[in-house]
Amino acid sequence: MDRNYNQECKDQNNHKYAYSFDLDVMHPYMIKAFQPFFRQGNALELGCYQGAFTERIAGMFDEVTCVEASSDAVCIARERLKGAANVRFVTSVFENAKLNQKYENIFLTHVLEHIDNRVGLLQKISQEWMTETGRLFVACPNANAPSRQIAVKMGMISSNAAVTEAERLHGHTITYSLDTLEGEIQKAGMNVIHKSGIFFKALANFQWDRLLGTDIISKEYLDGCYSLGQQYPELCSSIYCICTK
Repeated sequence: MDRNYNQECKDQNNHKYAYSFDLDVMHPYMIKAFQPFFRQGNALELGCYQGAFTERIAGMFDEVTCVEASSDAVCIARERLKGAANVRFVTSVFENAKLNQKYENIFLTHVLEHIDNRVGLLQKISQEWMTETGRLFVACPNANAPSRQIAVKMGMISSNAAVTEAERLHGHTITYSLDTLEGEIQKAGMNVIHKSGIFFKALANFQWDRLLGTDIISKEYLDGCYSLGQQYPELCSSIYCICTK
């Protein structure tokens, strides 16, 4: 079935594609978790959406290539990064992208759950785009996050790993737990050198967005949720694996 990637990126009536919690809280902590494993050199971001994460990493690497299937999103990302001479954008689905280059750092953040042939993409990354010393950073929403488990208990979601209707409209094909994410990476023939979670999360994204606009949540509280997530990765908002060939 043909997919309309511009449509998938649009907010739904009761569900945003990206919340302030994702952009302002999760992105900085994601980089904090990844940064000790960064390699010097270039980077490839697969699925840059509107360039918010790109903007954060652009100054950390010699050059950044972004591949994004939504032409609407790329237009916004280009405008956001127009002052970054080391960033280039390729509008393409990953399966058809011809980059003719290999990368030391490859980011697949909240993207793999949107892919139809996920193992095939991971194999392409390893075989075509990753250097021999490169690292792949994969992060996905966590099926077992407390906020999601609470929604199951409330009868709003059928199971932790279910793909909700809103998620399906945004192009999700799976909801990962840490074991299923690691399993698909290993099936693709890659090695997981580190795995964990980012940010202990008991509230839904829309609830976080409301709180972030108040003085109820402090930076110290956010840091505490991040630190607790290192202790209980299976209860984090996102789970991640850092991979090599």
